[in-house]
Amino acid sequence: MIKPEYKYSEKTGKIIGCAMEVHRLLGNGFQEVIYQRALAYEMEIQGITFSREFEMPVFYKKLLVGTRRVDFLVEEKISVEIKALINLEAVHLAQAINYLEAYNLEVGLLINFGNTSLEFHRLQNKKYKI
Repeated sequence: MIKPEYKYSEKTGKIIGCAMEVHRLLGNGFQEVIYQRALAYEMEIQGITFSREFEMPVFYKKLLVGTRRVDFLVEEKISVEIKALINLEAVHLAQAINYLEAYNLEVGLLINFGNTSLEFHRLQNKKYKI
């Protein structure tokens, strides 16, 4: 899971490992909030620093137009979005990438607990501004 070509690969690999442990113990079929709570606990056990349901501003042409909560913001640099769906669709990936762009975060994870096997995607914001 750790690949040098991925930015923050070691940290995202650790987060994915936590998600795999949650999915191994709970399986699929629960609501998203159950997985979110279990993942928060597992990340605490593993010593990962995060904010849960972190409220982020959304801007349109420098105008604050609202806020959106990210499921997890890990070490103030990695967005983690949780789903509990039978199948992820392209719209879910697009939404997660859109959040990265709106928050100007470089790296994110989209994790789906709803299928019989854990599904995850590492995401990169190609419009990231330093």
